[in-house]
Amino acid sequence: MHKLNNLRLEADAAVERAEKAEALNKKLELDLTGRDQEILSLTHRLHVVEDTLEKTEAKLADAKAAHEDSETSRTTAENLQRKIQLLEEELDVAEKNVKETVEKLRQVDVKAEHFERQVQRAESERDAMEKKYEEALAEYQSSKRELDELVASMEGI
Repeated sequence: MHKLNNLRLEADAAVERAEKAEALNKKLELDLTGRDQEILSLTHRLHVVEDTLEKTEAKLADAKAAHEDSETSRTTAENLQRKIQLLEEELDVAEKNVKETVEKLRQVDVKAEHFERQVQRAESERDAMEKKYEEALAEYQSSKRELDELVASMEGI
């Protein structure tokens, strides 16, 4: 009876650990989904920045051509150069932000892999506990049959 109670407690604990592992797994899946959405957002932002860079490079080429065409366009070219410099500075900042975000995402991926391994270990432990429980239950049922047979044979005496 004491073993059965212990087995029931172990089974309950295993079920509780399994439920916690499943909850953690769901949380990690949600985090991963959020990270995936963040990656999509950053990818979009990167494309926008690349488009801006292409436009800026086109403006630079136009400014150089205008400067060669006339001396009066020098002021315009200087203004465009300043704008390009500002855009390049913005691009540098955006690239730095993208690099930092990519690094953070890499760290999140590493953490997610770690949590996935923890979930796998917990699931493995749960499976082992379930197997132990099934074995103990079979042993209990076998012992009960033997006891019932013994009681029946003793009643016949």
